[in-house]
Amino acid sequence: MAKRSSSASPTPETRVRELRALLHRANRAYYIDAESMMSDREYDDLLSELAAIEGEHPELDDPASPTKRVGGEPIQGFKTRRHAVPMRSIDNTYNEREIRAWHTRTLKALGVPAPSGGGSLFAAPDAETVWFVCDPKIDGVAVSLRYERGVLAYALTRGDGERGDDITHTVRTIRGVPLRLDADNVKPPKVLEIRGEVFIPNSAFAKLNEQRERNGLEPFMNPRNACAGTLKQLDPKAAAERGLRFHAHGRGEISESGFAENHWDFCERIRKLGVPTNPHAERCASADEIVRAIEAFDKRRGSLDVLTDGMVVRVDRFDLQDKLGFTSKSPRWVIAYKYPAERKTTRLIGVDHQVGKTGKITPRGRMEPVLLAGTTVQHATLHNYGQVRQKDIRVGDTIEVEKAGEIIPYVVGVVASARTKGAKRIVAPATCPECAGPVEVEPPEAEGKPELETTRRCTNPECPAQMREKLIWFAGRKQMDIDGLGESTIDLIRATALAVDDPRRAELGVPAETAPIPLEHFADVFRLHEHAEALLTLDRMGEKKLENLLAGIEAAKSRGLARVLAGMGIRHVGDATARALARRFESLDALLAAEVWQLMPTAVNTMSKKKRKALTGSDDKLEDVYETGLGADTAPIVHAYLHSPAATRTFADLRAVGVDLTSKDYRPANAEPASGDNAFAGKTIVLTGSLEHFDRTALTELLESLGASVTGSVSKNTDLVIAGDKAGSKLDKAHQLGIDVWTEPQLIEQLPKPHRPT
Repeated sequence: MAKRSSSASPTPETRVRELRALLHRANRAYYIDAESMMSDREYDDLLSELAAIEGEHPELDDPASPTKRVGGEPIQGFKTRRHAVPMRSIDNTYNEREIRAWHTRTLKALGVPAPSGGGSLFAAPDAETVWFVCDPKIDGVAVSLRYERGVLAYALTRGDGERGDDITHTVRTIRGVPLRLDADNVKPPKVLEIRGEVFIPNSAFAKLNEQRERNGLEPFMNPRNACAGTLKQLDPKAAAERGLRFHAHGRGEISESGFAENHWDFCERIRKLGVPTNPHAERCASADEIVRAIEAFDKRRGSLDVLTDGMVVRVDRFDLQDKLGFTSKSPRWVIAYKYPAERKTTRLIGVDHQVGKTGKITPRGRMEPVLLAGTTVQHATLHNYGQVRQKDIRVGDTIEVEKAGEIIPYVVGVVASARTKGAKRIVAPATCPECAGPVEVEPPEAEGKPELETTRRCTNPECPAQMREKLIWFAGRKQMDIDGLGESTIDLIRATALAVDDPRRAELGVPAETAPIPLEHFADVFRLHEHAEALLTLDRMGEKKLENLLAGIEAAKSRGLARVLAGMGIRHVGDATARALARRFESLDALLAAEVWQLMPTAVNTMSKKKRKALTGSDDKLEDVYETGLGADTAPIVHAYLHSPAATRTFADLRAVGVDLTSKDYRPANAEPASGDNAFAGKTIVLTGSLEHFDRTALTELLESLGASVTGSVSKNTDLVIAGDKAGSKLDKAHQLGIDVWTEPQLIEQLPKPHRPT
């Protein structure tokens, strides 16, 4: 046990300082230096003593005290914040050749010539070596920690890269994350953002699953999923029990440019401030050294207590990183090498037929347990029934299994030599395994040749197995944008319908006395106010959260036709197609009154006269041509759904609860294009490839505000294609049809000045 101060009876203020300093040193020793100053019991005793003194002397309160890690009240829901510096994803590579090619490309972009005589080092123009840092890629959850004046201000998930969820309440429970930065010889900047990975060590993950199984709960599939779920816990006490760890690997906003000139020094400085970094990082001066570092770590990574799936290689100097810049998605100065997936053999003992939100039925194999990439797996995807036939996978076979991206186990193939006489063929379900409804096989020619099948889909739009995912999608930000109605809340509400003794009900926090709250259809969302009293009994559903939820639901009623169509999960109708339909049809009634050919006018004009007359009654080409994003194959499917009994009931129910089904985007056919004094008014535009300065959704909205129609496919009626990095088939088709193609700089030049990126 650590000793008290030499003073016989230290003052409360003195003892608090002693305890905080001692606990802080214990955390640094364990998480920074991989040493242990004291046992867990000793640590907990000191923490309890500190909490007792703070409770008796509230004037000594400090938000960065070790006691503030756990014990806060559950939050009512997640808030989102914008990242000061976007959190971009990293490009991946899977072989040595690509690593060397990236290295050569990087040096060329920096103006650094290869040395003469075949040497492995490259000399910069100033004769200094261009250094690279190789950092093991932990299979965890990316987060950003923001410190202001040395104190943890907040922590965000990566989110969409621009905005993330505020998870400060759970990150504060991670003992390796300092609540206050402290070092004798390093002063933190006023603002310091540290990016890194939160993860659950393999040993802690094993204990967590053992505990869940003892409690009759389903074990987590892998450490990463468990970590992601833990960070999204609303109650910090639940997160504190799961042994989360953190390793820093990058930077965000830094208020003082002189804090560090390169990544290696940056990691050294934040490590002195008490922030854990990966101890296996290496600094390399050539492609040969990079490859050797990757190979050496691969040999020892299996013995570590953390899952790693690759090695991140980055240019060390920050000024050179700035010179290389970014694409729209990824920095050019960093790349992730992904190790080949581990492959094991086991026996297939059964197949489950799972139904997804669009009705797609996917076969999932049940296997004898096998340790794969650090976790024990019992299930693996078989992708589709066509692949099952092509690979001739049978129940009872010895199969080869690996993890796609080190996360999702899938069946690679069969060990044919080990097949036994009792192996049984896998039969694709003739009806939906959840609702017994009819199924549709794609492509149609697969009916006679099952090995060609790519998709088997339940065509019942009200199949119960699809509704949970559809409700989550419906409430999402780009659809009805109902703040407070996320996945966890939907699960919580739907769990009220479970049996009182169902362990899932208790796990989600539904009291036994809570009456069932209907949430099976879209219209049920808008009736939740009728169940306010029952909602208040749910775990973490306080009055303020309920008030915000009901306000969000009320606001969603007025989103308009495009948002409703985009939110319903209709096949072939995403947000772009939904907006295109809403531009053409002023209300749901107008859309329902349209003939199928009116949903695909572009396709009609490409038909032969005979087909056109059979469809429209006239062989003349249509004068009123507009883009909807639907063609001859997809428009009939959408039209049939819109007139199906299920859709008819859904639309009637939405009307009954007051949802606005008129269009906010309607443009009469004879109307003058909006914002006519610009290069985009009245034009049909297609976006393709990655753009550096624009988010795709934001650019679409901008162009439409300038009078353009943005569609998803290139046709003869397309006026302009805007092509970014890695543009594909759409660009090829534009060249074939002789359509104008603009690069991103050309786009920026033509935009009105207030809309140009700075």
